[in-house]
Amino acid sequence: MPDDEDREVLALLDDEYARRILIAASEEPMSVERLTECCDASPPTVYRRIDRLADQGFLDEYQELDPDGHHYKTYSTRLERVAIEIAEGSMEMDVYRRDEDPADRFTRLFEDL
Repeated sequence: MPDDEDREVLALLDDEYARRILIAASEEPMSVERLTECCDASPPTVYRRIDRLADQGFLDEYQELDPDGHHYKTYSTRLERVAIEIAEGSMEMDVYRRDEDPADRFTRLFEDL
């Protein structure tokens, strides 16, 4: 039987909006505004999915600065693949994520302070 974390991963991958966000953000980092356009979803829907995807480590978050000096966040897909093996009455799931660049990790940790 899958554990709670496995069930959350499966539920996320079953969610059409979560899949659209992962696919869109795999091409390049995207703001919520761009993701709402690409995914044909409302901003609250996109924010909810981003929260769930980030909780699973499927998205990286970056702080950006526009030409007017305003801050906004962009998101890129970190999930590479999910492998599920069903054998001998059990199920095992492995989730593969891209390694985070050390400079990006340092920046993210600093921004979280």
